[in-house]
Amino acid sequence: MDELESPTLVVRKVSTRKRHRDVKSNQTPEPKKTSASRVFSEEKQECEEETGCTTEAGKQCYDQSSDSDEDLFGEYDSFAEETSFLAQLDNAGRNVTDFDNYVTSCTVKKRNVIISHPADKDIMNKHSTFNHILGQHMPAVTQNVIDEDIAGAGEVDELPCSQLLLPEENSVPLPVVFSSNIGNCDNNYLKSYTVTEQTSADSNVTDKTANKRKSLQDHIKSTLAGNAKVQVPQISRSKHLKEAAVAEEINIAMKAIDSTVENLDHGPFYGLPTKVKDLFTQQRGIKELYDWQHTCLTLPSVQQRRNLIYSLPTSGGKTLVAEILILQELLLRQQDVLMILPYVAIVQEKVRGLSGFGLELNFLVEEYAGSKGRFPPIKRRKKKSLYIATIEKGHSLVNSLIEVGRIEDLGLIVVDELHMLGEGSRGAILEMTLAKILYSCKTTQIIGMSATLNNVNELQQFLKAEHYTSDFRPVKLMEFVKLRDSIYEVDTKAEDCFAFSRLLNFKYSSNLQKMDPDHLIALVTEVIPLHSCLVFCPTKKNCENVAEMICKYLNKEFLNHKHKEKCSLLDDLKSFGDGTICPTLKRTVPYGIAYHHSGLTNDERRLIEEAYSTGILCLLTCTSTLAAGVNLPARRVILRSPYVATDFLKRSQYKQMVGRAGRAGIDTAGESILILQEKDKVQVKDLVRKPLENCYSNLLLNSCKGIQSLLLSLIGLKIVRSPEEICKFIYGTLFSVQYQQLSEGKSLWDIVKDALEYLIEKCLITAKKGCENEGQEISCILEITQLGHATYKGSIDLSYCDLLYKDLKKGLEGLVLDSLLHLLYLVTPYDMISQYNPDWMLYFRQFSQLSAAEQKMAVNLGVSESFLAKKASGHSVKKSPDSDIVNRFYLSLVLYALLKETNLWTVAHKFNMPRGFVQNLLNSTAVFSSCVLHFCEELEEFWSYRALFTELTKKLTYCVKSELIPLMEISGVLEGRAKQLYSAGYKTVVHVANADPEVLIKNVDHLSRRQARQIITSAKMLLTERIEALQDEVEELQKLPSDMPGELVSSEDTSITAE
Repeated sequence: MDELESPTLVVRKVSTRKRHRDVKSNQTPEPKKTSASRVFSEEKQECEEETGCTTEAGKQCYDQSSDSDEDLFGEYDSFAEETSFLAQLDNAGRNVTDFDNYVTSCTVKKRNVIISHPADKDIMNKHSTFNHILGQHMPAVTQNVIDEDIAGAGEVDELPCSQLLLPEENSVPLPVVFSSNIGNCDNNYLKSYTVTEQTSADSNVTDKTANKRKSLQDHIKSTLAGNAKVQVPQISRSKHLKEAAVAEEINIAMKAIDSTVENLDHGPFYGLPTKVKDLFTQQRGIKELYDWQHTCLTLPSVQQRRNLIYSLPTSGGKTLVAEILILQELLLRQQDVLMILPYVAIVQEKVRGLSGFGLELNFLVEEYAGSKGRFPPIKRRKKKSLYIATIEKGHSLVNSLIEVGRIEDLGLIVVDELHMLGEGSRGAILEMTLAKILYSCKTTQIIGMSATLNNVNELQQFLKAEHYTSDFRPVKLMEFVKLRDSIYEVDTKAEDCFAFSRLLNFKYSSNLQKMDPDHLIALVTEVIPLHSCLVFCPTKKNCENVAEMICKYLNKEFLNHKHKEKCSLLDDLKSFGDGTICPTLKRTVPYGIAYHHSGLTNDERRLIEEAYSTGILCLLTCTSTLAAGVNLPARRVILRSPYVATDFLKRSQYKQMVGRAGRAGIDTAGESILILQEKDKVQVKDLVRKPLENCYSNLLLNSCKGIQSLLLSLIGLKIVRSPEEICKFIYGTLFSVQYQQLSEGKSLWDIVKDALEYLIEKCLITAKKGCENEGQEISCILEITQLGHATYKGSIDLSYCDLLYKDLKKGLEGLVLDSLLHLLYLVTPYDMISQYNPDWMLYFRQFSQLSAAEQKMAVNLGVSESFLAKKASGHSVKKSPDSDIVNRFYLSLVLYALLKETNLWTVAHKFNMPRGFVQNLLNSTAVFSSCVLHFCEELEEFWSYRALFTELTKKLTYCVKSELIPLMEISGVLEGRAKQLYSAGYKTVVHVANADPEVLIKNVDHLSRRQARQIITSAKMLLTERIEALQDEVEELQKLPSDMPGELVSSEDTSITAE
């Protein structure tokens, strides 16, 4: 071979395709022509143009060295299997000299050019065919610049061992670096395996023939020998190329998605498809957005995904903006969304309302309220999820996502009624949730909305948000006050604040004047029955009394208005109450009137709300909780008194109540009337014109219980590990913004120190000295204990977490499983104990009916029959047991009777309790049982409780016969409706999901078309969620574990096919 005039490294890349074979045999397949051959001819021409080399020898040599892009070995593992292969190598070797002369001439013209493919990087960019064949994750070898100072070869692309770069030897042997790729997962299919530089023992020995060109055959043999020592993953080349091609397609698709997401240009409706707008028209009757809604959605802060707070009056259409932003996040950015709502009823209403959108637009709607919800949520592979949660469940959900490292899955958090930040312990939980999001995930957008915000600047500083506000109302609101028989319009600009409007024109008899001194009957009959009316009362009992009083003096003609529909409503109330109906409702419903407060059962509340929404009921007497609950607007809102119980109304409460006046699309105006007495006139003036109350942090409420819970969860989640990191986190809370107003002279460090000492004293955390640097102590390390971990995971109140642990520990010593009574005692909420005092005679009677084992269990707790006998007979007891234990066991007896009989009315009558209290007890116990279950899951010593509490929680959640539980899992289906569906033959979720609405209406009594569609939609969503979960589980089982021991398995064996 001829020697080159100067040391030059010529690097060739053997193609990954089969090389054309002139010599055919029975083992040699017919050569195939590919589009890549055109690429090489173009590469050759361009190289000649750049270097000016056009010699025939050069052309011939180029053709012979790159005339085909086929692999040297084809699909054979060894050249020994192809007898003609060595002959071809000899033939190729004879042409190397001419090719070297060609390259040398090229080098003279363009010294730094090296044939790496042999095409250079620009050529590869121009000709994408070859790149497409190999896939993006097998790029061409990076172009190397060769100079006299080069001491080693450049990085070589990762290829199989038979397709490595061939360096020309110089006087100083160059190190050779090999790497190969194998399929991995997703967009990163390749792992690099690098062989360290190998130098020969005689690398420093000068050889007279060192520069002499070796034959191509010698080079290949040398390369194969070196690579034989390297562990190369056994992977099919064809499979490898397929995976690379798939990776390329995925990468292109992801880039396309990213580019469209950035522009939000998926459709004409604020970046959303036209189908979304059609759904709002079909399901909500919304054809056009208000001007303020359009302005808000096109704000730069919204377009740039910055945090936003927006505030408008009640009924202004705030929720629609939030829903459009939610759909943008789910459909365009492909991120999960969390929507936090204040009450369970609102969560259930929103789940029903958005399930139809989920089915049509291919996302999941998951309910997190009461005892429902999975922690952490299932990670969906395809569909995105909208989590609709209460404040408490939303906090637990965020904690679980942080713990498993999935918090970035949440692209958006929407908080309705943001003013709840200032509402006691629930406000503290909401503040914790938002602070953790702000600290842990900078990419999650937060949207807050409210109708009653004042100190927005402080909330902006806390949430790092921008603010948008408007005074828009679709229906004009006119505010009035009533003093004696005169109506005054509220005019905050007037000096007296009240402007006379009119006198009541209603003749009252002396008897009626005594019964209705506030002229309620006159005020409501101006509106009902053609329009709706809400009367807010200060107490639950007053609601019932006012409803009966109004009905007593109403004209009998009111009975004829929608008589048939009201009869159906009474039948439903009786049916859902197992033949029992509230006497008050039985008298008031025929007049189109009902009361609404927490004393109703879940079924009663649902029926009354639906009847009011459809116009069957025209008047509700209610407490202030309705103003913050489900959306039930009215033509006129009457405030029976400026008090809630004995407390004077807050400005925010007043605005929420009067904000219910005026129904968009129905009324042209809404009006509110506040009935006041002369003694309250001054206070009412202040009420109607003073600004809204400020929203303050509640982390220091109840002896700093909020900040103690916050620090415990931060340490448990490993968000912080030292006091310094805690202080850094606290600076990002609402409390830090309002520190000067709330700290009462204590420094931030003192507050944190006191909270940490409390947690250490309760054995929830430990503090260890940190490392020392140059003799100086840096910090202490905070770690959570097992009890602390169980406490925050179970969302257990810190004030009784140790008591719960002791009760569960003691329960293991003599757990009675003959019945559910002992388990029920362990999950009876501690905060319900003080809300009801036992009837001792009933207590003694129920105790006497217990089995011997159950009575023995009660004695072990501290409740003896002799003690109850003395209390029932009125005798004094010298040594009384713990009253909390006695009261808690009494509530356990109520729950025990409820699970046995499943008839709430019967149990309420047996224990002489309001049915509403029994309903609240059941709901609270179901939630607390779920918390205790999570508590036990974190403590190994309580392993035996886990299966027991899992089943008990399900029983408490539904409290029905086992055959009705599947139907009760459908959002919006309560016990009464579940019984109707089961009797009609719809016994499973699948039955309901596949039901025809018209057939369902015929088979189920008193079911409206709207209700039927909602039930079917909710069933379909539940079924879809379960199917997705099962499919995800199958895919997870088929996936090769990333931590497989030993050598990687061949790609043909990485997928397990389910037979």
